[in-house]
Amino acid sequence: MLRPHQVDESVAAGGGRPLGTREGRLALAGILALAAAAWAYTVHSAGMDRTMAPAPGAAWGMAELAGLFVMWAVMMAAMMLPPATPVFLLFLAVMRRRHGVAPAALTVAFVAGYLAIWAGFSALAALAQSALHAAALLSPDAMRVTPPIAGALLIVAGAWQWTPMKRACLAHCRLPLHFLTTAWREGIRGAFSMGARHGFWCVGCCWLLMSLLFVAGVMNVLWVAALSGLVLLEKVAPQGMRLGRIWGLLLAAVGVWLLRG
Repeated sequence: MLRPHQVDESVAAGGGRPLGTREGRLALAGILALAAAAWAYTVHSAGMDRTMAPAPGAAWGMAELAGLFVMWAVMMAAMMLPPATPVFLLFLAVMRRRHGVAPAALTVAFVAGYLAIWAGFSALAALAQSALHAAALLSPDAMRVTPPIAGALLIVAGAWQWTPMKRACLAHCRLPLHFLTTAWREGIRGAFSMGARHGFWCVGCCWLLMSLLFVAGVMNVLWVAALSGLVLLEKVAPQGMRLGRIWGLLLAAVGVWLLRG
């Protein structure tokens, strides 16, 4: 396991500036290209879930569920890769300091572990969307829930922004150096495991915000972009913690307004 002072020395010695290296620039370009491809697919697929959906109240078949899962998984990659990029680059920087180079396979394994956890979340989200559709609680045209459910989701998501668990998960995402000092593992399997562990914390931080995709439309691209921007600011802005709580109040207020209306 990598000791805290070893990580600190890595950063102090220049390992914390991965963009100054060829490996860092290539890694950043690869992550951004992957995120851009995911966003392109998401925008292109904005209306596909409506056309392939069965009649309201009818159950989804396996083929439709598989397509729904792919849609969610790609959308989660589009939304969550940019906020997680600082963690990926820090992982690469520590690898370069320890080994003299940053093996591309280990960086890929770390990112793959992270995305695997979001793929698991996507499977649950696809099942939830299918259940809402079968219960006729999801509008077939816009793929959004009824106002009472939307209001309840907004209130719960807003309240979550103020909980100790949310603060703990967000602190983990905002301070990746501490994560590397306590969870370091060597090798491909170790890198994948570390990426997955970081993914668990990230899902814990953002899962209720992602549930708000059901409020304004699962494939409402503007809403997807707005939530993605909110998550990005929470994780990288200097006052991200405070911004998240302010948004929590706003979300809860809108939820109350929907319920009263």
